Amino acid sequence: MDKIKTPKGLDTKEGWELPPLRGLNDFLLEPSRFQIPNVRDLEKWGNRVVSNLIYYQTNYLYLWIAIILVVVSVHPMKGIVGISTMGAIWIYCMYLFNEKEQLLKFKKAYPQVGVILTIALIVYILFTVYSVLFILFGVLLSFCVTFVHASLRLRNLKNKLVNKIEGMGIVERTPMGLILNYFEHRSGITLRRQTTFIQSLH
Repeated sequence: MDKIKTPKGLDTKEGWELPPLRGLNDFLLEPSRFQIPNVRDLEKWGNRVVSNLIYYQTNYLYLWIAIILVVVSVHPMKGIVGISTMGAIWIYCMYLFNEKEQLLKFKKAYPQVGVILTIALIVYILFTVYSVLFILFGVLLSFCVTFVHASLRLRNLKNKLVNKIEGMGIVERTPMGLILNYFEHRSGITLRRQTTFIQSLH
C-alpha cells in the first residue's frame, strides 16, 4: 500500500497557498468514481460538494481559466471588453468601500470625484453590457461545470486520508477554505460538518 505523505503544496507558514494539483486520473479519468448524488439527502450531498471543492480547488481554478479562455476565444473583442469592464467595476468597488484614512479624506475633500466615477462607470457598462453578459456566461458555465463535477465525483480512501491530513488546521489557509469560512461567517450556515476521523471515511 502506498504511503500517504503530507502534500508539498501546503506548508504551515503564515498566509495561504494553493494545494497541489490533483492528477488527471484522480480528477477525471476514473468513470467508476462518478455517482449521481441522493437529492433526498441534502446533508450528504452538500458534504460531498464542499469536500470536493476543497480537495480539487486547484484543478477547478485551472478549469475556470480554461473555460473562460475558450469562451473568450470565440469572440476575442467581446471578451477583452467584458474583462476590462469587470475590472473597472472591481476598481470602482475597491475605491467605494476602501476605508483607508487617506482615501477617506480624499473622498470627503472631493465628493464630486465619486459622482463622476459613478456616472462614467454606468455609461461604460451600458455601452458594453453585451460584452459583460458574454463574460458572465463564461463565469456561469465554469460554475456549473464545477458544481456538477463536485456533485458527482466520489473519492477513494487514499484521497480521503490526504484530505484529512490537509485539513488539520491547513485547509483554512487555502483560498477555498477562506471563501467557505467567510460564507459560513456571513450567512450563519455551517457548510462543513464536524465529524470524527473514522466517520468521515464512510
